[in-house]
Amino acid sequence: MDSRTLGRARFDFAKSTDIDLFVEKLEKFERGELGADEWRAFRLANGTYGQRQLGELSMLRAKAPQGILTAEQLEAVASVASRYSRGFAHITTRQNFQFHFVRLPEMERAMRDLAAVGITTREACGNTVRNVTASPTAGVAADEVFDPIPYAEAFTRHFLRHPLSGSLPRKFKVAFSGGGSDHAFILVNDLGFSARLRTTDRGIERGFRLTVAGGTAILCRSGEPLFEFIPAAEILGASEAVLRVFDAHGERVHRHKNRLKFLVKQFGWEKFRALVLEEFEKARAAGLPPLPFDPENPPDVETAPVERSAPPSIAELASIAATDSMRGPGIVPRFLPTVGDDRGERFTRTNVKPQRQEGYVSVTVTVPLGDLSSGRLRALAALSRSYGDGTVRTTHGQNLVLRWVKDTDVPELYSRLRAIGLSDPDPESIADVSSCPGAETCKLAVTHSRGAADELSSRFRLDRDLVDRAKGLVVKISGCPNGCGLHHVAGLGFQGGMRKVDNRPVPQYFVLVGGEAGGDTARFGRVAAKVPARRVGEVFERLVKLYESKRQGEESITTYLGRAPLLEIKASLADLEPLDAKTATPEDYIDLGETVAFAPETSEGECAA
Repeated sequence: MDSRTLGRARFDFAKSTDIDLFVEKLEKFERGELGADEWRAFRLANGTYGQRQLGELSMLRAKAPQGILTAEQLEAVASVASRYSRGFAHITTRQNFQFHFVRLPEMERAMRDLAAVGITTREACGNTVRNVTASPTAGVAADEVFDPIPYAEAFTRHFLRHPLSGSLPRKFKVAFSGGGSDHAFILVNDLGFSARLRTTDRGIERGFRLTVAGGTAILCRSGEPLFEFIPAAEILGASEAVLRVFDAHGERVHRHKNRLKFLVKQFGWEKFRALVLEEFEKARAAGLPPLPFDPENPPDVETAPVERSAPPSIAELASIAATDSMRGPGIVPRFLPTVGDDRGERFTRTNVKPQRQEGYVSVTVTVPLGDLSSGRLRALAALSRSYGDGTVRTTHGQNLVLRWVKDTDVPELYSRLRAIGLSDPDPESIADVSSCPGAETCKLAVTHSRGAADELSSRFRLDRDLVDRAKGLVVKISGCPNGCGLHHVAGLGFQGGMRKVDNRPVPQYFVLVGGEAGGDTARFGRVAAKVPARRVGEVFERLVKLYESKRQGEESITTYLGRAPLLEIKASLADLEPLDAKTATPEDYIDLGETVAFAPETSEGECAA
């Protein structure tokens, strides 16, 4: 139960009828009454995604609207991970939870276990309005204009099961930011909302800067402002107008060119905007869909918890974590004790941020590779009840945030996180590399990106000096050009690929530098090198040294990589690129995280089914 006065209903997005229909469709498919293409489109719209492994193994994606889950929901995630998956769940770069290697006959039970606590898989995949994301600091950040969460939640509820949401030309992504430092990547979403205020004759009015048609992958495009300011009362109507234009004119045949950004490219901005405004005026005439609250006085969703549970002892937490039964295939999480930092001084410096509410802090729990075991999920649920507000926030960097922690309780919380192997400092640094699932499960992936992320994070968690020298550098990896790992907008991004050496495939990574998704326009990384997978660790050493010799004043390494001449960066990495039969080692033919020879096998993905 939610410890605040808003009640559990706020966190309930599930309907049992969704699962009833899923079972009905599955039975029809198994009887041959439903074609494979129709079944695939339906199951994707209900969160069931095929893996590269043939047969009945699938991935189940559970939505976490705005990245928020209650302690009770976290416990349900733990249970599903233990019963039906590998004993651990995976946090995605869009704030969802995923369960891999789930048998199709067990999907119904997994879905019902999640729905019992309000978690839905509806429209988590497929050509739908996907999970609506938000900054994990929304509502507590000192620099935000106002808390966007009530508006994002209203958006989620309006478009969940909306007639337009389930059969679009392609997936449709939405993000909300409070208008301060953007931690929601709004500029690379189909719709991006950034909180704004303006003065009118009636006083201060709430609204949003609304950008549209952003994205990465094979066409990187920063979202363009459709409205510099749209009143909060009109956001649902404006969004419907965009969706109607996309639904009517979007490409439905060529799957690699049917995101909204391609429609804008085809029509040109002025024609596209005119069509949207025309639809918006029609919506005005018919009556815009209202928000379920006064737009100028939304419900106060951020209040200090009234009650907290008694903190579990370190022994109790260790006992909970000991219930883990993690198993493969693929990389199995290792929850290693933090090296050094016995008193949590570095952790406090890098993972603890003051809230705008005096006396409270938000604490980031660094989650290696975004994987959390069932026991540790339950432990975190207990800690959220004792030290937080009974909820957690997932982040785009695949970590978790506990909020409303009393600043005086940080030492106690740290000691308990340390006891369960979740006390690593430096979230979203070179010691905390994030990644898409890669070739471990994804049909489209070329390389084992999780293996690369694991290799790099493990290496640099032992070299905190280099982490400090590269302060602020965010590293993201994708196993293919599609960019699910958000590598295009990272300070340092890696994109999986391959080359042939002596007619044998070798895994490699494109090195992209200087990406960033904040501000008014996204900046996309520039390709600086193509490096064999086994040499990616050396890229960091080179770039940090180059930055230290070339930086201007106190500029960050991300700023340097964004403005430095590309030839200068290329020159520093040039000798890492060549590889031939004479210089290649046996390890070069094996992908990071693997033990057998690299043999890339890609097939048609299901993102655009």
